Amino acid sequence: MTEDLLPLFKERGALLEGHFLLSSGLHSPRYVQCARVLMDPPLATRLGAALAEALRPALPTAPGVVVAPALGGVLVAHEVARAFGVRGLFTERQDGAMTLRRGFALAPGEGVVVVEDAITTGGSTREVMDAVRALGARVEAVGCLIDRSGGVDLGVPLRSLVRLDVPTYPAESCPLCASGSTAVKPGSRGVR
Repeated sequence: MTEDLLPLFKERGALLEGHFLLSSGLHSPRYVQCARVLMDPPLATRLGAALAEALRPALPTAPGVVVAPALGGVLVAHEVARAFGVRGLFTERQDGAMTLRRGFALAPGEGVVVVEDAITTGGSTREVMDAVRALGARVEAVGCLIDRSGGVDLGVPLRSLVRLDVPTYPAESCPLCASGSTAVKPGSRGVR
C-alpha cells in the first residue's frame, strides 16, 4: 500500500501545492491534508492497519494503547488501535499543555504507541510522548502516515507509510515570502 499512498493523496486532493505556514511555524511549498483521505472510513481502516503492520516489528510486545494528539491524529489513533485490538486515546491542549482528558487514563508501565497523521518537526509528537510519560506509561514507538521530518530523532522507533521530502523554511529565510507570496495556515488550526 505504501507505494500507492502518495498518488492516492494526490487523487483525493490531500497533497496541496502553494505557500503554507505549518503548525511548527515553518513555511513550506507543499502540505499534506491527511483528513482528505481519512474521511473515507474503509480507506482510513486500511491505512490504520498498514501503519500497525509497519509498527509491529519495532515493538517488544503488543501495545496496551495507542495515543495521538487531537485533532489530526484522532482518526489515525482510532484505526491503528482497531488493528492492534487496543484502546485508542487522544490528548488535547489544556492551559497550553498536551494532556489526556475525558476520563482517559494510562496504567503505570503500560506500553504506548504514539501516532500522528503527519510529522514535520516532531514537536506535537514530543508533547504527547511527554504527557504519556508523565502518567508513568512507556512510549515504545511512534507511527505516522506521512513522515516529512527528514529523519527526526524521537528517541524511539519511528515508522511511517510514506517519507516525503518537502523543504521547510523559517519565515525570515523563506524564498516564497521573498517572492511576495503570503503563507496560508492549512489544517485543523487554519484555513479550511
